[in-house]
Amino acid sequence: MTPSQGEPSRPDSHSRLRGARVLVTGASAGIGRSSARIFADRGAHLVLLARRLDRLRGLRDELRDRHGVDVRVFGLDVRDRTGVDDLVGKLASENLLPDVLINNAGLSRGLDPLHEGSVQDWEEMIDTNVKGLLYMSRAILPHMVEQDSGHVINVGSIAGHIVYPRGNVYNASKFAVRALTEGMNLDLAGTRVRVSTVDPGLVETEFSRVRFRGDDERAAEVYRGYTPLSPDDVADIIAYVAGTPPHVNIFQTVVYPTDQRSPYVLHRSSSNADEADT
Repeated sequence: MTPSQGEPSRPDSHSRLRGARVLVTGASAGIGRSSARIFADRGAHLVLLARRLDRLRGLRDELRDRHGVDVRVFGLDVRDRTGVDDLVGKLASENLLPDVLINNAGLSRGLDPLHEGSVQDWEEMIDTNVKGLLYMSRAILPHMVEQDSGHVINVGSIAGHIVYPRGNVYNASKFAVRALTEGMNLDLAGTRVRVSTVDPGLVETEFSRVRFRGDDERAAEVYRGYTPLSPDDVADIIAYVAGTPPHVNIFQTVVYPTDQRSPYVLHRSSSNADEADT
C-alpha cells in the first residue's frame, strides 16, 4: 500500500528536525557555520558556540531573519571546563538544552615530525579536539540520559582512521575522537540516546590557514589542482544523520571528495605539494 492509498506518509528528515534544539560548537566558521545554516533551514532552533562572538552575532541575525528560528549565541572556548559547565547550567535553567549536540570545534597545528614538534601545539590540539569534546559531552549527556532521548554527533576525520606522515599528534587526537565516540555509544546502550561520528577527508575551510598559522599561500596549496569537499557538503551529511528516525543510528560516516581515495591517494590536475587537510 502506498501513502496515497491511505497509509500515513513517513516523516522525512527535514520535518524530524523542525522544532528541535541543536547546539553546535565551533560555529563561527567552516563546517560549524554551514551546519548552523542547514539546521536553521530545516526549522531547528540553535545554540551556537565559538570563541569569536562577533561572527556568531552576525550569523544569528542572518538565520533569524531568513528562517524565523530561535538562535542563541555564546562566546566560549571548549577548552574552558568551568566555562562549559557554567554555560550548560545556564541552558538548563532557561530550558535551552539541546536535542542534538554537534561536537565540531577542532583544529590542527603544524606538520612537524614528532621529534621537532611544538609542545604548545600538541596541548592546543589535545585540549580542543579531545578534552573540549569530553567537557561538552560530559556536561550535556546526563540531561539526555535523564530524558532518554538525544543525539551526539562528533565531527571526526579520516585522520582518525589512517595516520599520515607528520600528522602524529593531530592524528592521535582524531583517533581519540573515534575511540570516544565508540565508548559513548557502548556506555549509552539501554538508552535512546544516539551517538554518531562524521569523518571527512579534505575540506576547504580555515583549517589549513590555522594549521600554518595564517600562511595563506601555503594553505592555498593544499586545495590546488582538485575539488575538495565544501563545508556545506559535510554539513548536509551531519543534518542527514541527525534527521534519521529515532530508532536509526548512523554510527559512522566516512566521506571523501571524489578526487581523494585515502590520505595517500589524491588526484591533482597539477603537480602541487601533497599536503592534506584531513
